[in-house]
Amino acid sequence: MVDRDLVEQARRGDREAFGFLVHQVSGSLYAVAYRILRDTGLAEDALQNALVLAWRRLPHLRDADRFEAWTHRILVHACYDEVQRSRQWSANVRVLPVDGPSTPDETAAVAARDELERAFRRIPVDQRAVFVLHHYLGLPLVEIAEILEIPAGTARSRLHYATQGLRAVLIGDAALELAKGHSA
Repeated sequence: MVDRDLVEQARRGDREAFGFLVHQVSGSLYAVAYRILRDTGLAEDALQNALVLAWRRLPHLRDADRFEAWTHRILVHACYDEVQRSRQWSANVRVLPVDGPSTPDETAAVAARDELERAFRRIPVDQRAVFVLHHYLGLPLVEIAEILEIPAGTARSRLHYATQGLRAVLIGDAALELAKGHSA
């Protein structure tokens, strides 16, 4: 929880108080941005834009106790903006040591993570946002709807379609790999 007094001080223009607030929430905000955007550079840009916007809009924050939810809303919209700006995804390549010690479990975990990463990139960003807020932050759908300023039914629908989309991509990829194995 952020300190309500710091929020009030920052609302009155205290840059140092805002700096302390940023220090308290930036790790969590970055994690959410990364999980939505799946790219470190885009997540950093979205976080930076969200923090600048939060500073500018801070005097208009109605309830200091809602600071975290308010910053999450700004961040998610900044993530949407980053997707619109980039419209292209760069491949994230991870170099794994060939001659180093590696166990089958580590290889399987990397493969599973990469498979999930590819699946996650295929679902729309608005669905990713709801999925991340629900499964990563553990927020209830009603609160997600408030944060994103969407109806609760829309939040529920986006979570449903995100889950369904991830499942379809993962099952489809597994079937494709199986078919490749039989044809070889």
